Amino acid sequence: MKFKQICSATLITGLCLMLVSGCNAQKTAKIKIGGNFELTGEIAEFGIMGENGAKLAIKEANENGGVLKRQIEYISTDNQSNAAESTAATTKLVTQDKVIAIIGPMTNANTLAAIPVASANNVLLITPTSTDESITVGDEGLNKWVFRSCFINTFQGEIAASYVLNTLNASKAALIIDQNGTYAKSLAVGFQDTFEKAGKQIVASEEYTFGQDTDFRVMLAEIKAQDPDVIFVPGWANQAGAIIKQAREMGLDTVFLGGDGWGTGPISDIAGKTALNNAYYVDQVALDDPVLADFAAAYKKEYGQDADMFAALGYDAANMIITAIEQANSMDTEKIREALENLTDFQGITGTITVNPATHNPEKSAAILKFVGGQKVFAARVDLQ
Repeated sequence: MKFKQICSATLITGLCLMLVSGCNAQKTAKIKIGGNFELTGEIAEFGIMGENGAKLAIKEANENGGVLKRQIEYISTDNQSNAAESTAATTKLVTQDKVIAIIGPMTNANTLAAIPVASANNVLLITPTSTDESITVGDEGLNKWVFRSCFINTFQGEIAASYVLNTLNASKAALIIDQNGTYAKSLAVGFQDTFEKAGKQIVASEEYTFGQDTDFRVMLAEIKAQDPDVIFVPGWANQAGAIIKQAREMGLDTVFLGGDGWGTGPISDIAGKTALNNAYYVDQVALDDPVLADFAAAYKKEYGQDADMFAALGYDAANMIITAIEQANSMDTEKIREALENLTDFQGITGTITVNPATHNPEKSAAILKFVGGQKVFAARVDLQ
């Protein structure tokens, strides 16, 4: 009889220990966050920097005790700069790795390819740099599981107009737009709407064809005749550089302004260092902005190279997820989603971010850079006014 009692007591004790052990294991289980980045392929440079920024944020969080007393496990995948591989990477992260959130991809096409899988499985996806409006608000309305840390293209145009209105005191503007470029058109719409709503005038709007037109003198002559205070060129570095070079050769000393496409190539080599005097552009971030000093130093220490815009936005994307988990105080993805959707006054390194619940776009400041001796220099941080 005593033997049976001893055995029963031992069995009960063992079961209790197993239950306690199981509960403790649940409490200390790692939080799995995935990365879907372009680590190889034609835009690997952007993907690697974005992932490095995200990994730095996660490392710092873990060193500070983790989230909800748990460490974060980061699981990396490579979409090879390809939309089909982006879908495959998302499927792996969701079905095999069981992540609760995904950071990336960096491009519109790769992000759009990842969205259906993440959304169908109630997994958060936050892209650092995909700027197309349809990323978060598609044909069927809000993509409830999708967010971003970057601002959208039309917002850049609005910021550019706000800067020339309130800082440069411009009253007349001209536009030079890539007629086939959705990027350029989006920025132009944001600029024109904001500029005209302020009671100012668009005196000329010229178009060129990306990859075909190289001589811009005729349109520049027509613009010069209208004597604008500023010329907005929301294109890419190569075309903007050529336009500015030819304008200066024609004696057109007007202020030139562009979007973050100017930062995608060697614009000063194309335009010439002197030609870029009196030229500005909007960007997600300026690395010499004093606000970024600690991040820039930590990034260089970790990776042995300078950070860039992609790294900074990857860092903010990861920290937005981490903050949402903390505020939700839960591992439930719906609660985390709600916390991210209602995130306000988040102190990111690319600006103070408030997520718009209706669009999932961040409302934040933007950096204005100017050229000094051909070098990009931080000029101002601008909020919409």
